[in-house]
Amino acid sequence: MHPDSPISATLVCWGNAWLAGQVGLDEAADRVERQAGPQLVAAESGDLPLRGFLADLRIEGMKSLRLALPVPGDPLGLTGPPPFNSAAIEAGQAATAVLGDRCLGLVPVKDHRGSSYAGVRWSVLEARAVAPDLPSLAEAEHELTRAMRVATDALLGVEGPAQGHRQLRVVDDGLAPGYPARAHRVAALAARLSAVLRIADERGLTSGQLAVRAEALRELDRAVRRARVVAHHAITELV
Repeated sequence: MHPDSPISATLVCWGNAWLAGQVGLDEAADRVERQAGPQLVAAESGDLPLRGFLADLRIEGMKSLRLALPVPGDPLGLTGPPPFNSAAIEAGQAATAVLGDRCLGLVPVKDHRGSSYAGVRWSVLEARAVAPDLPSLAEAEHELTRAMRVATDALLGVEGPAQGHRQLRVVDDGLAPGYPARAHRVAALAARLSAVLRIADERGLTSGQLAVRAEALRELDRAVRRARVVAHHAITELV
């Protein structure tokens, strides 16, 4: 699974674009499969292809998909119950299908079958039918900008041995058609800062310097995850 664009994020944004009438189901499913290979859902009747599962959910009244990017101590995007929360935190991501008065949690795991097959298998768990407590898109953008400024100031004050310049791979925002411009802007900044977090190097620093850097990066990571979740939900506010 690509670290810059978790498969749950791809499912949520392209699934929401499909539900909003911006793309077709086949295009949405193709984009998810392009990200991480064949997609199967572990349903009660056996494994189902993702596109068939999504079509069934829409018949049942699915209104939207929500993204969760939790870490231990910060269950971002989750509302319970504990089995769903635990599985999502272990995976570091999840999606929630909103169907009227109930929700289903979808948790991805890598699916390797033999030497030539690599895809994703989604577990389906009951999720509480309440909305997660999230900031608005404007609040998330403000928090992300502030965290970036604080982290930059903190990291500039931590001197360590010269490490040279590592290449920062440019990534797109990962959003599907139909999302508002502000969501694209926030998602693009979050994706770039996520790449910065991955290449942050701690070699050669004292324990005190490591603590300063760790706190700065922890706050930035929190803001990045919130910005990405909120940006992926933004299209549902337009329909």
